[in-house]
Amino acid sequence: MPHARISSSLLAALLAVSAGAAWVRPAAAASPAPAAPAAPDFKRQQPQINKILAEISPKRMEGYVAKLVSFGTRHTMSETESDTRGIGAARRWIKAELERCGAGTPLQVAFDSHIAPVSARISRPTEIVNVVATLPGTQEASKDRIYVVSGHYDSRVSDVMNYTADAPGANDDASGTAATMELACVMAKHKFDATIVFMAVAAEEQGLLGARHWATQARQKNLNIAGMYTNDIIGSSRADNGKVDNKQVRLFSQSIPATKEMSEAVRQLVATGGDSDSLSRQLARHTKEMGERYVKGFKVTVIHRADRYLRGGDHMPFLEQGYAALRFTEPAEDFAHQHQDLRTENGKVYGDLIEFNDYDYIAKVTKVNAAALASLALAPGAPQNVKLRTDKLTNDSTLVWQANAEPDVAGYRIVWRETTAADWQGSKWVGNVTEATVDLSKDNVFFGVQAVDKDGNVSVATYPLPQR
Repeated sequence: MPHARISSSLLAALLAVSAGAAWVRPAAAASPAPAAPAAPDFKRQQPQINKILAEISPKRMEGYVAKLVSFGTRHTMSETESDTRGIGAARRWIKAELERCGAGTPLQVAFDSHIAPVSARISRPTEIVNVVATLPGTQEASKDRIYVVSGHYDSRVSDVMNYTADAPGANDDASGTAATMELACVMAKHKFDATIVFMAVAAEEQGLLGARHWATQARQKNLNIAGMYTNDIIGSSRADNGKVDNKQVRLFSQSIPATKEMSEAVRQLVATGGDSDSLSRQLARHTKEMGERYVKGFKVTVIHRADRYLRGGDHMPFLEQGYAALRFTEPAEDFAHQHQDLRTENGKVYGDLIEFNDYDYIAKVTKVNAAALASLALAPGAPQNVKLRTDKLTNDSTLVWQANAEPDVAGYRIVWRETTAADWQGSKWVGNVTEATVDLSKDNVFFGVQAVDKDGNVSVATYPLPQR
């Protein structure tokens, strides 16, 4: 494939970083490179995504939460035989509802179960059951690329081992389960290049057991999980001090992967200062951009932590397996309505009750999920084997990468930002090439390469590792 060269004076290069533009001139002592074909419009809103967002219903999700709360408790070790109480009834209802709404679509719904042995939070061997709905991708080159979204349907009260008391879990995490169910039901009616998996997972409160089982199996099967979201405590816009903030959601994003041993790729990431260019950080940048593009007036606030301080969620087992994974959570938790026995003390109501949820807010967070998932599943995969050439000492930067396999790829875009910036600041369309030179010093900026299809769908950026 041809080699694209982007160059300018030093002043122009510095301006390019701040203005998001680049200038092209012929390489020295060489014929001018052919102009790249016109770039697709990768800033436009996709009609399919707007249609999905328009179908998301806060009223329907309120109904899902009410039904989940009606089971009394959904504690992992609670009743499994009853049709009206306990975690068994809850999981059977979730599966039946997903089968109902997915009828006539390709959505495949199944239980994923295993037996958890006795442990610190499991007093007897217990069956842990995830409800998994899979929407297969339709493009041959993309269908093995998978995106996962989850909420956990189990609940608890103050004593994590109390499996008989009422534990409504309206916010933690019927809200996330309702969002996941709504996403499955709405998105099942649409086609995507890549595969999307919607999961209601169990035993989060007992140690992330359901998610860990699924993530471990995914790694053992060598599944290509290109991104994972968990929605956990997304139900309320009101903080414990009474302040209402319904205009943002927190998105927790880890830097260096939480694997036991550091891979060679991670070593090179650290060696080149790319601590904030991990797979999860790249996914977070994409999620923020798409969420804010489609849900106007709503902010996706990226938090540079794996989770809240010394706490965790169902994305963490995916991080442990080396996958990109993020957590959505409301702006400020109210701990009187989380992990509490139901009671009233000094006029204050404690407990995770349905009346404390804000369903319009839940719908906004669900729409951010939908925009991110749909844009990822419609777009090409992130470019592979992206390298930054270091064989010569120069003040420009040459990047090379492997061509994508998708038949609808129109070309590639190089993005960059200053080393102190969180988000991409500049970009340049380089066409359908596998090498390009940018007149910006690799010392001063971070680069990424994105694949773009003919409809303007853009992949997550890939950070270049050094090529010597």
